[in-house]
Amino acid sequence: MRTRSIALSSVAAATALLGVAGTAAAADSTPAPSASANSAKTRTGDGAQALCKRAPKIDKRLHRALHRLQGKAGVRGSVARLEKRAEKAKAAGHTEIATFLNHKLAHRTSLVPTLQQRQKDLAKVATWCRSHHNTTSS
Repeated sequence: MRTRSIALSSVAAATALLGVAGTAAAADSTPAPSASANSAKTRTGDGAQALCKRAPKIDKRLHRALHRLQGKAGVRGSVARLEKRAEKAKAAGHTEIATFLNHKLAHRTSLVPTLQQRQKDLAKVATWCRSHHNTTSS
């Protein structure tokens, strides 16, 4: 019985020593670059090709949003419609609702110049894309 326990403890000690030595050896070696690391390094572009490809759709989306925001009072999502709703809420004495709608109106009104600027920037991008033959954007 005693011989058996000595043998087991010596095997356990040897396993522990080999495990520590193996871990130290693995820590010293430098890992080989993986295939995914190499493919990530090759993708260093600025996304110009993808942006040129999406430019016409982005332009349509910007145009639709601006058309909706600048629409008349009958157009859902327009600034004019929201102004009308805020006025009605104020006239009815619903001050909390009017305050909420006025804050929403301020945000929606601030969107118009932002979207107009994006539209101008996108026009410059489309010009660049045509000159660099990256897409069929118009």
